[in-house]
Amino acid sequence: MELGLLELIDCGVHKMFRIEHNVETGEIKQIELSPQEINELEIQYAEAKAKAEAAQAEVATKAAARQALLNRLGITEEEARILLGGN
Repeated sequence: MELGLLELIDCGVHKMFRIEHNVETGEIKQIELSPQEINELEIQYAEAKAKAEAAQAEVATKAAARQALLNRLGITEEEARILLGGN
């Protein structure tokens, strides 16, 4: 049996389901997630959210440092690109 599609559907506060679609037979099953599976998803979501927030903070920190350097040099980002041979 080959599963072609796995989706998660939040159907309320306490019930979550996954949809399994067997592409060979066309059979579609809606399977309620266990509390353990829901907990695992919540953990994965929290980890992914924290990772994304850390990446955004890193980008913001680098942008601020770059702008601070440009301010100290008294040039714009475009002027810095020209000086460094960028397009």
